[in-house]
Amino acid sequence: MNDDRPKPLPTTGPDGAHQERVRAAFDDLGAKLGDRVSPEARATVESLRAAALENDAVRLRRHLDDLKQRHGWLWEELSAHPRVAAIVNELALMGL
Repeated sequence: MNDDRPKPLPTTGPDGAHQERVRAAFDDLGAKLGDRVSPEARATVESLRAAALENDAVRLRRHLDDLKQRHGWLWEELSAHPRVAAIVNELALMGL
């Protein structure tokens, strides 16, 4: 039987290592951004973090697209942040 529903991405690393890396990377990004982020943009980043934690490729893509369209400067900050960019790239290689 062909099941065309999106599959969640596999977790990377044993014992929640992926979740710890995601939390640490987004915490670091949040500290770097400080108060420059509007509540709306911060909510988008938090949604992106949640999708990355859950390895939800569909939500992650949707939040990345939203971030790029609505918060261009924040997209550039995210793309330039080495730890966050590495996680997004890793998830992309897994099927994002």
